[in-house]
Parts: sequence; structure tokens; C-alpha cells
Amino acid sequence: MKSVQGKSVLVTGAAMGMGRLFAERAIAEGAAAVVLWDVNEEALNATLGELSGGDTEVSGYVVDVSDLDLIKATAEMVLEDLGHLDVLVNNAGVVRGNKYFWECDSVRDTQLTVNVNTLAPMYVAREFLPGMISASAEGRLLNLASAAGFTPNPRMAAYAGSKWAVIGWSDSVRLELKQAGVDHVKVTTVCPYYVNTGMFDGAKSAPLLPILDPNDVVEEAWKGMCSGSSFVVLPKTVMLSEMLKGFVPIGVRDFIADNIIGVYHTMDDFKGRSDQQV
Repeated sequence: MKSVQGKSVLVTGAAMGMGRLFAERAIAEGAAAVVLWDVNEEALNATLGELSGGDTEVSGYVVDVSDLDLIKATAEMVLEDLGHLDVLVNNAGVVRGNKYFWECDSVRDTQLTVNVNTLAPMYVAREFLPGMISASAEGRLLNLASAAGFTPNPRMAAYAGSKWAVIGWSDSVRLELKQAGVDHVKVTTVCPYYVNTGMFDGAKSAPLLPILDPNDVVEEAWKGMCSGSSFVVLPKTVMLSEMLKGFVPIGVRDFIADNIIGVYHTMDDFKGRSDQQV
């Protein structure tokens, strides 16, 4: 797939940050329809006002993706309007940090993190994948995971766990589609280091691991999605952790990550922002 020209695209967490950038990219490429989902009604309406008015049909829905019933009801409305979806970008996410796991609130922090980061992409994809599979047009499922899904990190245990789960689920669906002979629908899993959207305010860079510009992440994720790449990992040095797992004892790997690379202290001053979903 060279672009999303003429296709229908849905982006979750689309009112701001990378979600908005994904929506802007779809509109710039001439998508027939772009659907924005976000929990923040005020931000969503502002974004809709700024992105509407061109040749692309832009619509928006206030959706809390931690609510399965709301996902189902809203997906039904979208499908009634569009018939089927061509491209789904599972972008919505939350992060809670700067506390050890046992200090976190089990509902506000842990349950919310798993509901939004892990279960929501599964629920949303389940609503739209059957139609994408039944359609003859090329389809794409783009799932935003994280470098934290590869590398354990103190003060973000629930977040890391939620993203490890997304990676396992997303790549398994990729294999299922392949095994089922569904060649026209591709799954891409995106795993960036901290992205400068406000979501990770206060988090630190580390040697070989710079804070990423959201425009660069969206550009690489979009190219990977269109080409049908299985993974987009940013920066590439994130994969050093995976390589070390195969050759280096855990104690040595921890020493390198903690004392040489410094990644185990990158969340010490994390603040984030008050928005629940981004």
C-alpha cells in the first residue's frame, strides 16, 4: 500500500499528540474519511474544527476506550456510516509513573493502564478486523506499543507490562492473519522510546536513547504501516536490550542498563500530564 488515498482511517487518542499527527497525515494523503476517537471532548472538538473543511470527510466521537460497551456502540455507528474500515491506528494510551508498583493505586493506575493500553487495542481491533478481512481492499492495523515492552524499567511497571502484552498480542494477530491466508491486511507494531508529546514530561533521555520527536515517530510508523512492516522500533538501539537477553546474564545486563546506559533511572523525575488518554 503506497498511501491511504481514498481509504477510511480511524485513529484512537486522536485529539492531540501523535494521534492528531496520524490524522493529519491521513488527510494530507487524501483519505476518503478520517474518524477521530478521543476521551477529551473539548480537545476533540477543537481538533475537528481545525481539520475539517477539506475533501476528506472528518468525523469524531467522544470515546473512553477503557469502556468496552462504548467501544462496541461507537464502532457500530462508524461501520454504519463507512461500511468497513481500511486502516485502524490504535494510538490511545496512558502512563503512570514515578512510583514503585506497590505504591501505585490499583484502580487509578494499574487497572486504567491495562484497560487503555492493553485491552482497548484488542477490543477496538476486534470490532473492525472482520470487516477489513472481508473487504478486498488492502487494510492496515497499526498498534502503538513502546520500547518499554522490550525493556523492564523501574517506576513504570504497569506501563511496561501493558506494552509487553500489546507486543505479544499485536504480533500474534499478524501471524494469525498470515496463517489464515489473509494477505491484504497487515499488522505493524510500533515500539518507540519516550516521545516528546507531554505524555512523558520529566522522563530523561539516556546514552543511545534520545527523547524522540513525535513527527519523526509518526513518519517512521506511517511508512512502516504502508509498507506492511511487522515492527517499527525507535531508535534502533532499543534492540540492544533484546540482543543482551540472549548472551548476557541478567545481573550483568542489569548493571549495564543501570550504571552504563542509565535507563533504570529515566523515570525518576517523571511528571507526565493530567490527561488520562493521549
